[in-house]
Amino acid sequence: MAGRLIYLIGPSGSGKDSLLEAARARLAERGCRIVRRVITRSAEAVGEAAQGVSPEQFAVMEAQGAFALSWQANGLCYGIPKVIDDWLAAGEDVLVNGSRAHLALTRERYPTLLVLLLTVDQAVLRERLVARGRELLADIEKRLARNARFTAQMLAGDGAGLLLLDNSGPLEHTVERLLCCLEQGHSACA
Repeated sequence: MAGRLIYLIGPSGSGKDSLLEAARARLAERGCRIVRRVITRSAEAVGEAAQGVSPEQFAVMEAQGAFALSWQANGLCYGIPKVIDDWLAAGEDVLVNGSRAHLALTRERYPTLLVLLLTVDQAVLRERLVARGRELLADIEKRLARNARFTAQMLAGDGAGLLLLDNSGPLEHTVERLLCCLEQGHSACA
């Protein structure tokens, strides 16, 4: 029996990287691998534990077929190593920190995809983005508006294989809801 590809998406600041790190050991106990993405940014950059490569290295890797999935966002290139196909074929579940914009193409490649949409109360998200200090307030407001539109589209559109996971509260609670979602397949993991 093939494994399940679990595609975690959510806005910047929703806590995807924190959630994956906090849940890593418990997911591993359940036979679920968390994929380390390849990103065209410095390995010293703050954020997820990704493999940082130059744009030139990324282009070579992509041309050599090293990625099962790849996309560009926010001026960076992202790649999911092709080894996930081997893990899935061996019956292992694989969790990917994905891209909302790349979701349709990912669904084409992996039709049984399980999508986890990490949501956060807009006020909490605003606080997190402001605290990071990476963007101007006007840019944060634009980001929040885009997020609200995307979430509304996801909920109004094709929600097949979509699980909602709220990360507005303590991270430990979100980890528990994540595990519950994956075990029981609830449509909303409140």
